Amino acid sequence: MTFRIEYAPEAVNHLAALPRRQANMALDQVDRKLKHQPTLPSRNRKLLRANPVAPWELRLGVLRVYFDVSAEPTPVVTVRAVGVKVRDGVWIAGEEVDLG
Repeated sequence: MTFRIEYAPEAVNHLAALPRRQANMALDQVDRKLKHQPTLPSRNRKLLRANPVAPWELRLGVLRVYFDVSAEPTPVVTVRAVGVKVRDGVWIAGEEVDLG
């Protein structure tokens, strides 16, 4: 099953705030890694504890892509946020976010 990739308006803003090289890499990797079997846990993709951002995380180097998945009525992956990992924290839109 192939999933359609959608970006929340906030995620588009997060990508626009990144350096162009990082944003392009994130767009490419999201398409490659989440189009098929986005809910299959892997080394770089995991289900998170309950948090205010999204239930799933995709790790791309220092970048973190937060997304949710809906299979009905059509299979869709919605990217909710894109952040940057700095030491023990994740920064989204210039603010440190507590993911639990």
